[in-house]
Amino acid sequence: MSLSKAIRSGLSIAVLLAGVVVAAAACGEPSATEAPELSLDELMSELGENLAGMETVKFELVDEGELGAPFFGMTLQSLEGEIKAPDSFRMVVKVKTGGVAFAEISMLAVGDEAFMKFSDDAPWAPLPLDQVPFNFSGLGPTLSDLLPIIKDTVITGRESVEGDQTIRIDGNVQSEDLSSLITTVDAGHRVDLTLWTTEDEINLRQLRIDGRIYDDDGEETSRLLSVTGIGEPVEIELPDVASGQ
Repeated sequence: MSLSKAIRSGLSIAVLLAGVVVAAAACGEPSATEAPELSLDELMSELGENLAGMETVKFELVDEGELGAPFFGMTLQSLEGEIKAPDSFRMVVKVKTGGVAFAEISMLAVGDEAFMKFSDDAPWAPLPLDQVPFNFSGLGPTLSDLLPIIKDTVITGRESVEGDQTIRIDGNVQSEDLSSLITTVDAGHRVDLTLWTTEDEINLRQLRIDGRIYDDDGEETSRLLSVTGIGEPVEIELPDVASGQ
């Protein structure tokens, strides 16, 4: 072999070996952009912390099959509202009666005062806080306290919810475990829960409540709570009637 060929051959082998070493080193080091996989316990803990610190939020609760117990004698379709921690909420409950007539019931509370009206043009009337069927003023901390009570929790996959990539968690509770959220529940019913938490920030995106929470619920009752607008500005003020105007 001539000297020039030997040099070229030696250089080719050296370049090849260098490439192999670089590739092996790259395979042995984790990518800087890869986030570590959270365990179920870590996921629930971070979700609980984020819920406990939630100060403002918008939400919607839908009775998906309209099979739930009557709400003031009417069929509850959905309610939507907004919350400002620690003790203010405003919500509009959409109901129907006789299968065709629709109505909206409004509720709001600030501190220890709550009010209610049965239509847009109706006057506001005082509503004792213990008669408000939902404890949405403290939604974040309430849900945070609920997480450790959920049994048989398991991560069941990843799903897209309204354009957000989420982690799905399934579990179950007894209906009375939900009394801090839905204050008038009846005890003794198994309820299956599905939580969807955003994959990036670990914030609750949806919560499905499958099963009876009231004795008068239908067997296939399913309610879906959707959470949006976390951290967006929310202003809630008492109506004029509260100040005697």
